[in-house]
Amino acid sequence: MSRKASLDSYIDFQENTEKEEKKSKEEKTIKKREKKPKKKKKIKKEKEKKKDLDIKTETKDIEKCLLLSVDYDGTNRLGYCRLYDLSSRKLIFWYDNSDHKPYLLTDLSIKELNQKYPEIKNHKGFIDYKELKKYDLITDQLKDMVKVIADDPLSIGGRQDSIREHLEDHSFEATIVYHRSFLYDKQLIPGMFYHIKNNRLKPVKTEIPQDLKNELIDSFKDEKKDFQRILPGYLNLFFSPIPDIRRLAFDIEVKTVSNKIPDPSAANQPVICISFVDSDGNKKIFLLKDHPLSAVEKEKIKDIEADIRFFEKERELLEESFKLINNYPIVITYNGDNFDMPYIDNRSTKLRIKRNEKPFVRHRNSYSLNNGIHLDLYRFFFNRALRVSAFGNAYKTVSLEAVSSALLEEGKIELEKEIHDLSYHKLAEYCLRDSDLTLRLTTYDNNLVLKLLILLMRITKLPIEDISRSGISNWIKNLFYFEHRARNYLIPNPNYLSEIKSDAATEAMIKGKKYKGAKVIDPIPGVHFNVVVLDFASLYPSVIKEWNLSYETVNCPHEECRDNLIPNTPHWVCKKRVGISSLLIGLLRDLRVKYFKIKAKDKALNQELRNLFNIVQASMKVIINAAYGVFGAEIFPLYCLPMAESTSAIGRYAIEQTIEKVHSMGLRVIYGDTDSVFIEDPTKEQINELIEWSIDELGIELDIEKSFRFSAHSERKKNYLGVYDDGSVDIKGLSGKKRNTPLFIQNAFREMIDVLSEVHKPEDFDEAKQQIKHIIKRVFKKLKNYEYTPDELAFKVQITKPIEKYSVIPQHVKAAKILMRKTGADIGKGNIIYFLKTRDPNGVQPAEIANIRDLDVKKYKETVESTFDQVLDALGIDFEELQGKRTLDRWM
Repeated sequence: MSRKASLDSYIDFQENTEKEEKKSKEEKTIKKREKKPKKKKKIKKEKEKKKDLDIKTETKDIEKCLLLSVDYDGTNRLGYCRLYDLSSRKLIFWYDNSDHKPYLLTDLSIKELNQKYPEIKNHKGFIDYKELKKYDLITDQLKDMVKVIADDPLSIGGRQDSIREHLEDHSFEATIVYHRSFLYDKQLIPGMFYHIKNNRLKPVKTEIPQDLKNELIDSFKDEKKDFQRILPGYLNLFFSPIPDIRRLAFDIEVKTVSNKIPDPSAANQPVICISFVDSDGNKKIFLLKDHPLSAVEKEKIKDIEADIRFFEKERELLEESFKLINNYPIVITYNGDNFDMPYIDNRSTKLRIKRNEKPFVRHRNSYSLNNGIHLDLYRFFFNRALRVSAFGNAYKTVSLEAVSSALLEEGKIELEKEIHDLSYHKLAEYCLRDSDLTLRLTTYDNNLVLKLLILLMRITKLPIEDISRSGISNWIKNLFYFEHRARNYLIPNPNYLSEIKSDAATEAMIKGKKYKGAKVIDPIPGVHFNVVVLDFASLYPSVIKEWNLSYETVNCPHEECRDNLIPNTPHWVCKKRVGISSLLIGLLRDLRVKYFKIKAKDKALNQELRNLFNIVQASMKVIINAAYGVFGAEIFPLYCLPMAESTSAIGRYAIEQTIEKVHSMGLRVIYGDTDSVFIEDPTKEQINELIEWSIDELGIELDIEKSFRFSAHSERKKNYLGVYDDGSVDIKGLSGKKRNTPLFIQNAFREMIDVLSEVHKPEDFDEAKQQIKHIIKRVFKKLKNYEYTPDELAFKVQITKPIEKYSVIPQHVKAAKILMRKTGADIGKGNIIYFLKTRDPNGVQPAEIANIRDLDVKKYKETVESTFDQVLDALGIDFEELQGKRTLDRWM
């Protein structure tokens, strides 16, 4: 069978899965139509209510379901799974029946425990001791341990007088939350398929075409056996089909007070609209009716493609919304943890809706659902690793407007009035758009975001709620803990790890760092044309893999390995075994580089398959690119100083060797930072030569990251401006687009960037300087003549807590107090204050009542200069070169 044939069989497998889902959906629709309503409605309602309250610990046989979540039921003291049944398209609950209990490990014997810590055996949650052996990677030995078993997680840790508090440094694996410990022991993989038979949960075997599997395995034939051994299991993660999941997005609108963001903790204003959009194409809008509809309004409402219902009472609107939310396996919000959920939670309490009638549960920083899974996309898109590696920095801020505009090319509806002043149809359209955008962020590009989520779940072994709400450090920690348990490795305590491996050999260049960091080459000031930026493809993951770096392999306990030194450090690396970090990060890196990244660009494949491979490689990229940053962070539980230092040292070595090679080719490096070098005016042949040299000599790939028409550098590091061939501008270390910066400065800054984007050759800079000079002169002249409006001059800052809670009074709070005193305005948490800097004793005036003649022109001048100077310094010029400080002062 040819390679194309094997890929075609994989496509067939995917399509068959989708056909099964579609068939199930159609059968369900037919049954729903044929189903007759029961006569005893009241009895049915009581049974449904009872069903919601009772926990069933036995689950019917299910052929195929997707594991989405693992959690702990404190009432029944059982771990349980939430799975999506592909047949019914509902969420089902499977409860553990293996008598798994919370525990920690200790390096003390049972005899020592009884002698030194008799209170543990008398602890109310204590169940038993059990002797076992764990492999300690640090000492490369089996270690006798004792498992201390308890009846509930809080008896292990999390409250005063827990067992771990007594054992202190003699406790191991005691801070792992129970549901994850349960997941590790059962080796459950979220995002994978399972079947349930006789109440037992078993994985569904992933079918991968044999030729495709052989092709991938063959690409690893020269790797160590450790890599070859774990490869098949990881292939299952990437080639198991990803189903569509029935889901609902919703958004709420609240009656607002002018310029004030509703406070969800107070929930004083009524909920006037809730919109719903689901993955089956259904749209609903619930509106609170506070005045009669005109004939015109009735006609306009009919034009909206949604099922619209009006409610006379807010309580009924919320109750119907809760019923709808309860019917979906996944419910999606955008910033729902911080706003929508807490608002309707607190608002429904005010309306005397009982706790057991609400579909959600409040946690410290999030909300979960009783019968479903709550996915807050704001938390997902906020993740910096995803923003950079998966979405290519497509969005700069994480608002729904910014993310949807970047990814969907469609944003929110712009309002000309306050929410409470909108007509019914305008309110309905506005609210519906937000729900629609929220859902489409999971459906666009053939469910890209949903597929990315599930692939990340499979790689990191995290439940969907955790992967969407936690940072990359948590993802990598979970992956490593899972693999430790799979191999019966002891998960080391941070204290235990730091005691054995804590010495640094290099001197930190940055205050607060414990070792020498990345190599940053001093820039050559000035403007440079035809600049190519070469970037080491995943530099640190490549270093970790190629040099076998891991917390247990750096400075290993074997005398025979001490001659295997890290360049420019006294550290050595193990020659006898493959480190777990090198194994896991290296495998993901190689799979991405050797297969999925290549296939994602293979035009011989159909677009759908290329898109799938692109999502796979993007999910890997997120993990591997964050690996070094995580391992080099002291707060990471597997942080090992010698490993972090060794990784950094080899990274510096790679950059230094590359610079030497560039110079030997007669080229000039004008700047270098961490994992990239800026090369002036190289030919294509020279670039290709460098790329080949890097693979042969360093074992690391070089990629073309950027190509600038020109780049401008000051003497400051991490501070440059580059213009691409298409005229777009890349600005690093420079600010001028902050949202609270006055509008007139933002506009002038954009003008300057537009001027610079038109520079094509060195001679163009003379004209550019003249234009920038004109922009600055015009700005200062308009300031001097008070020609800007208060709106253009206003700084914008939000009130983040009640006015009376501010002990130190910042400028925006001063302005708020003035506005309250002079106009009687009701200002509190959530209000955005617009203020001007003035020469009067207060130093500020609210924009609404400011006298433009009181403007503190000097303060505004300083703001203009600090904003512009950052860019001009990167160009190698300053204000004196443009106009001269004395000349500028004349304009004041």
